[in-house]
Amino acid sequence: MARPPRAVFVTLLASALCVGLASGANAVPGSRQTAQVQAPAVLAPAKVEGVAPTAAGVQKALAAILKDPALGKHRGVYVYDASRDKPVFSVGAATPYVPASTLKLLTTVSALETLGAEHTFITKVVSAAKGSIILVGGGDPLLTIKSQTDPTDYPTRASLQALAASTAKALKAQGIASIALGYDASLFTGPAANANWEPNYVAEGIAAPTSALWVNEGRLAPSMAKRAPSPAQAAASAFATQLKAVGIKVTGTVKPAVAPAAGKALAQVASPSVGEIVEYVNLHSDNDGAEVLLRHVGLATKNGGSYVGGVKGVKATLSKLGLDVSKATIEDGSGLSRTNRVPLDLLAGAVRVAAADDHAELRHLLTGLPVAGFSGSLEDRFAGPGAGSGTGLVRAKTGTLTGVHSLAGLVRDRTGTLLVFAVASDSVPVPKTLAARAALDRASAALANCGCAV
Repeated sequence: MARPPRAVFVTLLASALCVGLASGANAVPGSRQTAQVQAPAVLAPAKVEGVAPTAAGVQKALAAILKDPALGKHRGVYVYDASRDKPVFSVGAATPYVPASTLKLLTTVSALETLGAEHTFITKVVSAAKGSIILVGGGDPLLTIKSQTDPTDYPTRASLQALAASTAKALKAQGIASIALGYDASLFTGPAANANWEPNYVAEGIAAPTSALWVNEGRLAPSMAKRAPSPAQAAASAFATQLKAVGIKVTGTVKPAVAPAAGKALAQVASPSVGEIVEYVNLHSDNDGAEVLLRHVGLATKNGGSYVGGVKGVKATLSKLGLDVSKATIEDGSGLSRTNRVPLDLLAGAVRVAAADDHAELRHLLTGLPVAGFSGSLEDRFAGPGAGSGTGLVRAKTGTLTGVHSLAGLVRDRTGTLLVFAVASDSVPVPKTLAARAALDRASAALANCGCAV
């Protein structure tokens, strides 16, 4: 998806604020006729550590907002001073919350930790029996059937067109113009749809049956919500069409197959890096991408490629990162399940470890967070009264289900202190949906405008 110019600017700005970088520019050295000039800084240098906030100061900033009746009875906030590595304030945080899509923070930080930000997923074509090939899914969540030619699209995706062209070239070099085609999506195991989801989620295209082989996340067409009943079958059929377009005839029926372990790879395409995928998933709150990453975490932690194995892997990884998962109930990777229950300090904790000096490998979690008023799921937020001071400064993952609203992310307050926060309600009366969302915007904006020392 192309990033709007203003979003690009604010993304760079907020990234600098997150990591405490100072911005300065030097003019290009002049010739003998032009003296070197020191250009003024575009921004004042971000302070690494501002005034220490106090519990009383944060409470004063948030008290009126947290009393908003639109938030229902079960509302809370947790604030952590990342500049000094200590919690500052919490209220209503004794019991876990239905996190909705803020759960993706747990999935994506686990993917970065277990797989590495530079890891990619390979979709390949292998030779099988004489005159046949097998399309093998490697769990690329962003594999597309539509070639992307716009250089501003992010991230650049692997495409079936590219894979078909490479496959055709390899076959023609062997004098082959007609083949049988099978497909192997066995990398992931277990049910394709999570048993804890509402029954309409897959039927209405809210989520796809998760597969290690799909294109456009199983959609019947790129712009459609409705998904193919078998995303792998649909991907293989689409691949057959692409092969025909480049001069290779596919004979017989395209059907499931098992790729031979020693099968020769004729062609392959690589996904964007895990870091780029994490950014995409959090920026756009992509349910399907999160579910694929969950299964990869399960495989990477040797718990298997099912959603059950993925959940085990996420919990183990979060514990390894020093986060307490003992009070958390995690059912999926996307936050679609209403039986998820996560403490606010755990949601904030995923952001906190990604911002820590000793976890630079997790930074993509921060750079992919939506920017208030400018990008992703926050593009149209922070426009109401009292929220404007957070525009361009708050970076947070959103969470939304009926009756559930949450934000978890980070912001530098006006003195330079880096605050990590999670604020949520899972008891919002449906008629108060927009008012509750606006209250969460105001709460995080208040932290951006806060010295919070008194």
